[in-house]
Amino acid sequence: MATTICFIIWVLFVTDTVWTRTVRQVYEASDPEDWTMYDFDCPRECFCPPSFPTALYCENRGLKEIPAIPSRIRYLYLENNLIETIPEKPFENATQLRWINLNKNKITNYGIEKGALSQLKKLLFLFLEDNELEEVPSPLPRSLEQLQLARNKVSRIPQGTFSNLENLTLLDLQHNKLLDNAFQRDTFKGLKNLMQLNMAKNALRNMPPRLPANTMQLFLDNNSIEGIPENYFNVIPKVAFLRLNHNKLSDAGLPSSGFNVSSILDLQLSHNQLTKVPKISAHLQHLHLDHNKIRNVNVSVICPSTPTTLPVEDSFSYGPHLRYLRLDGNEIKPPIPMDLMTCFRLLQAVII
Repeated sequence: MATTICFIIWVLFVTDTVWTRTVRQVYEASDPEDWTMYDFDCPRECFCPPSFPTALYCENRGLKEIPAIPSRIRYLYLENNLIETIPEKPFENATQLRWINLNKNKITNYGIEKGALSQLKKLLFLFLEDNELEEVPSPLPRSLEQLQLARNKVSRIPQGTFSNLENLTLLDLQHNKLLDNAFQRDTFKGLKNLMQLNMAKNALRNMPPRLPANTMQLFLDNNSIEGIPENYFNVIPKVAFLRLNHNKLSDAGLPSSGFNVSSILDLQLSHNQLTKVPKISAHLQHLHLDHNKIRNVNVSVICPSTPTTLPVEDSFSYGPHLRYLRLDGNEIKPPIPMDLMTCFRLLQAVII
């Protein structure tokens, strides 16, 4: 029980790592600076809460232009408007900005003035979801930690776009129009601290090349990926959460070692074309294989090898760590093979 609790705590910590700073920033209302030194000016189109002097709320107001941003502002909310452009001028005094939310507007790449974003030297979070972007905007400030571009029309990533973004930890490109030709071998060069990469719901047929070495969470659901190159995971030795649901993976498209990667803790391969359970690491804890074409479970093949000299009581600690296995939607008929339970002694749930 203690082991399970520790695991849950650890997973929550890892999964939320890239979000922790978000929460802290949003509620960081107090500041050692004396805000009385600033004129408490507020654009007439927006709301400036006296209890949160560093925030400016301009969302849901039908705005077509970004108003002049006062110098005291750190958190700027402009979502759900009709804004088409991001010029430099409204931000010329906004040197303290940490957070900009421009989701659900009509912004195009042509509407972003060169230097408008890169001049914001302290910006950490940039939200541009649900706009009209056709490529990843550039240049961006070196300080940026999260870039959210979901649900645009992005099909291009200009060369060098990420070359100076060594502080970026999260990149969300889900639900765009990315094809394999959008990537070069050096596309992600410079993203030294990237931890989460989301490219779900695009049109990829191959795994993206040369991902950043520190990537821990890789989400590629709802593409058309058919195979994974041999030794692909050697480049991302820290990947712990891998989602490849709703693709076109077949047995022939997997590496010879399958997913026998010690860093992977959560592996999701639902809704593919697999007929066999792939090889896995003894460290894997959650495995989703539902809605494939699997007919049987060959435990002798998938059971990770463990030292044969271990006492029986130690096999619980040093044996396979698999706790959750989902196999429903396949062609497997119950009962569950007993040797499956013998191999994976920590299994708490099997859905078949």
